[in-house]
Amino acid sequence: MNPFNKADELTRRQFMANAARMYLGVNLLPMLGGSIATAAPATAGASAAKAKHVIYLFMQGGMSHVDTYDVKEKKDIMGKTEAIKTKADGVQIGNWLPKTAEVMDKVCIINSMKSTQGAHEQGTYVMHTSYNMLGTIRHPSLGSWVTRLGGRLHPELPPFVAINASPEYTGGGFFGAKFAAAPIGSPDAGLQDSRRAGGVSEEDFSRRLSLADKMNRQFHEKYPNQDVKAYEELYREAINLMNSKDLKAFDLSEESSETRSLYGTGRFAQGCLLARRLVQHDVRFVEIQLGGWDTHYDNFAGVEGRCKEFDQAYSALIKDLEATGKLKDTLVVVATEFGRTPELKEEHQGGRDHHPGAFSCTLAGAGIKGGMKYGTTDKEGKKVAELPVSPQDFNATIAYALGLPHDLVLMSPSKRPFRISGPDAAKATPITSIFA
Repeated sequence: MNPFNKADELTRRQFMANAARMYLGVNLLPMLGGSIATAAPATAGASAAKAKHVIYLFMQGGMSHVDTYDVKEKKDIMGKTEAIKTKADGVQIGNWLPKTAEVMDKVCIINSMKSTQGAHEQGTYVMHTSYNMLGTIRHPSLGSWVTRLGGRLHPELPPFVAINASPEYTGGGFFGAKFAAAPIGSPDAGLQDSRRAGGVSEEDFSRRLSLADKMNRQFHEKYPNQDVKAYEELYREAINLMNSKDLKAFDLSEESSETRSLYGTGRFAQGCLLARRLVQHDVRFVEIQLGGWDTHYDNFAGVEGRCKEFDQAYSALIKDLEATGKLKDTLVVVATEFGRTPELKEEHQGGRDHHPGAFSCTLAGAGIKGGMKYGTTDKEGKKVAELPVSPQDFNATIAYALGLPHDLVLMSPSKRPFRISGPDAAKATPITSIFA
C-alpha cells in the first residue's frame, strides 16, 4: 500500500521541507509554494502577444470607483472627492491620485466592471480564478494559469511570485503546488531561506545532497508515486535556485536610495519596485496586494490613506518600466473585487458599502491603448450603462495580451473541464478593442 495515496497537500509539502532541513541544512518551504512551470506553447487561436510579463496589483477590500477612476458630477455622490485632469485628454480621475494622473496617457480604465459576488472572499476569489467559490474544489489562480499555459521564462527563478499576498488566492489549486506562487512577505527580506545555511559548508552540502539522492532513488523504487516525484522535481528546482546568479533579483539593496524613495517606503510601494526587478529578470507573473480599501466607515479618510501609497508607487512603476523599456512587454493590472456604493452612509461617517454592480479596473503597457476609458456607468456610478465587463472577460483579456488561449480546456484530476476564462467560454470575451 502506498502511504502517500491519501496524503494531503500540506503533508507532502511538510515531508519535502523536513527532508531538506534534515539532510541539506536548508529550508526550501518558500519554493514549495511553486517554482516550476512546465513550458507549454500557446495554441492556435491565441492573439499575437506583446506581453511577456504581468504585474498584478490587487486592491483588497473593494476600491471605491467613484472616488478614483469613475468620478461623477453630483456632489452628494462625490462628497470630499473632486475630479482632476490627467495627462490624457478628456480623462479625469479623483483628486486623491495626482501622480497617477501624470501617467494616464499610458493607462486604459475599464469603468464597466460588473460582478455577481458582493462578499470579499467570494469577490476576490472570482477575480483571481474566473470561477465562483465552491467547497468541493480549489481552482488555480490567474498567475497559476499563466504559468501553466505560458511556461517559465527564466530557467531557475520562480515564474510566479506573490508579494504580501494572501496564499488562498495565489495557489495552484488542482494544478498542484508547483504552479502556486513563491510567497514573499516583506519585499526588503526578499526570498527567504533560499541560501545554504551558514553552518553548512559547500563540501558538506554536496555530501548531504549525494546522500539524499541515494535515499530518494531507493524511496522512489519502493513507492512509485506521482506526487512524490513531483515534489522531488520541486526540490531539484529549489537547489538550482540556490545556486543561481540571478537570486540578486530579489535583493532591493542593489537599488539606489533615489530609486527606492521614488516608489515610497511602504510595503506595497517596495513590492512594486521588487516587481520591476523581477520582470527584468524574466519572472513571468508578479502579484502585489494592497489592503485597507473596505471603507464602510469614513470613506474619504480611508481612500485618502490608501491612495497615498498606491498613487506614488503606481506612477513610479509605470515611469520606471517605460524608462527601462519593459513597459512594452509588461502588462500592469490594477484590479479589485468590487466597487463601493455611490450613496454615502451618514450614520457611518460618510462610509460606502460593497457594490459589485459597477466598479473599475485598469490595464497599462504591453500594447494597451493608453489615455482611454472603456465602458461607462450611469450618472450615479450605480449601474453599468455600456459595455459590461465580467471578471471572466477581464481575465480573458489578460490571457489575450499574453497570447494565451482563453478558451483552451484543461482537465482537472477529477476529469472536469476548466479554462482560464471560466466555465463558459462563449460568455467570456477578451476586450480586443483596447489593444493598439
